[in-house]
Amino acid sequence: MTTWILLRGLMRESRHWGDFPVRFQQAVGAERVLCLDFPGNGQLHAEHSLTTVAAMADYCHQQLQVQGIAGPVHVLAVSLGAMVALAWADKYPDDLQRVVLINTSVAPHNPFYHRLKPANYPALIATMLFGSNMQREHLILRITSNLQTDQQAKEIITRWTRYAQEKPISVGNILRQLLAAMRFRAPHYSGKVPLLLLAGEHDKLVNADCSRKLAGRWHCPLHLHPKAGHDLPLDDTDWVIQQVSSWQTNTIFAPALQSENQ
Repeated sequence: MTTWILLRGLMRESRHWGDFPVRFQQAVGAERVLCLDFPGNGQLHAEHSLTTVAAMADYCHQQLQVQGIAGPVHVLAVSLGAMVALAWADKYPDDLQRVVLINTSVAPHNPFYHRLKPANYPALIATMLFGSNMQREHLILRITSNLQTDQQAKEIITRWTRYAQEKPISVGNILRQLLAAMRFRAPHYSGKVPLLLLAGEHDKLVNADCSRKLAGRWHCPLHLHPKAGHDLPLDDTDWVIQQVSSWQTNTIFAPALQSENQ
């Protein structure tokens, strides 16, 4: 049974995927797609967020048992979720069959001014810590998405603001998640779990050079969207699905071809 686990980033929860999970499941032929909320977000908003990425990876590992899922599973992860996926693959490689990382960045391989573009610092600090729910969601959409019309943006902000009101994230949990991301250091990549990197060339939050450098260091494929921003699944769902579907097909058939040629 093919299971895909979807992991979101800072302050995001499973509902922020929108209709992506349904469309993704149909396109890649997965039997199951599970969107996990980290403690402090979504259904778990009343809990304290974990303060290390390693602890978040432990949580994901435990959730396989809680959900009754027999691995290995496939993972698609965005931003902070991608850091967790890296830690998960390092600590529990037998859990995972393949991993897709979207617009991620990690120390020590990427400099801090590429991991979070400095132009965003003032607005992020002021709005994330002191802004209203609507102000936060407006800012998040502005810096993570490039391809929404004005009407689409208005509808998304309204929907996201409702999520924030229904399952509010505390300032303390925002800080805990930021601390986890800041403290994380990329583990050694063994190559045991295949990686695919996807990135938006015009990501306003994280420099696309982060993904370029990681792909070169880890010798894994990278595909760049020429117009999309940080939230690739939101900006161009079809493009993400196409990249993952093609890569999944290639990684399935490549080992078989190698065996036939031996």
